[in-house]
Amino acid sequence: MRRGPSLFNLVSVGLGLLFLYAPIVLLIVYSFNESRLVTVWGGFSLRWYGELARNEQLLEAVWITVRIAALSATVATVLGTLAAIALVRGGRFIGRTVFSGAVYAPLVTPEVILGLSLLLLFVAVGAPRGFWTVAAAHTTLTLCYATVVIQARLSSFDRSLEEAAQDLGCPPWRAFLTITLPIIAPAVAAAWMLAFTLSLDDLVIASFTSGPGATTLPMRIYSAVRLGVTPEINAISTLLIGLVATGVIAAYLAQTRKRLT
Repeated sequence: MRRGPSLFNLVSVGLGLLFLYAPIVLLIVYSFNESRLVTVWGGFSLRWYGELARNEQLLEAVWITVRIAALSATVATVLGTLAAIALVRGGRFIGRTVFSGAVYAPLVTPEVILGLSLLLLFVAVGAPRGFWTVAAAHTTLTLCYATVVIQARLSSFDRSLEEAAQDLGCPPWRAFLTITLPIIAPAVAAAWMLAFTLSLDDLVIASFTSGPGATTLPMRIYSAVRLGVTPEINAISTLLIGLVATGVIAAYLAQTRKRLT
C-alpha cells in the first residue's frame, strides 16, 4: 500500500500555496523597487520606505488603525470571554436563545448591512462619528469571533480542576483567574489576535462609522488606489505583513516553549 501524499496532492498543495502567496511575494519585492511604476522593475532601492516615513497622512492612518484594532480587540476578547462562560456554563437560562443569536448575528450579517445599521444607530443617539464609533463598531464585529474561539476551548475544559480549587476554599472568581484562565490563555490570545486582524483589515464598516480625524489605513489605501497604486502602498503593506508574521512567529515560539517546559 502506498503511503504518504501522492504526486497529485503535492502538486495541488503547491499550486494552492503559489496562488495564495505569489501576490504577497510580488508586493514585497516591488516595495524595494526604484521605479515609480509598480509594474516596472527599476532596481533595488529603499526610496519608497523613505517616502513613507515622510507621508504624515499615511502614518497617521496607521496609528489610528492600530489604536482602534488594539482597543476593539481587547474589549471584544473580554466580552467574548464573559459571553462564552455564559453560554457554556449558564445552562438553559431565560433568554439564552436570544442572547446566543445576538452574539452570533454578526457572523452571518453582511458587513454592508451591519455598517449601515450601526450608522443609523449612531445618528439616532446623536453620537459624533469618529475614533470611538469605529472602535465600537469593530468591537461589535469581532465580539462574535472571539466568543466562538473561547467557547470552543471552554467546552472541552475539565471543570474538576476548578472545582478542586473551590473545595479547598478558593472563591469561584479566584479559581477562574488562577486555574481556568491560564489554561485557556492560548485560546484567549488567539481570539485577541483574530479580533485585532479583523479590525485591522476592515474597510466597509469603518467607511460607514468613521468621521473627521478617524480615517483608517484601509480607507486611506482604498482612496489612494482609485488614483493608481503607488510604491508607498507596497511599502506600508510590506511592513504590515512583517508585523503580522512577527506576531504569529512569536506566538508559535511561546506556545512551543510552553509545551517543552
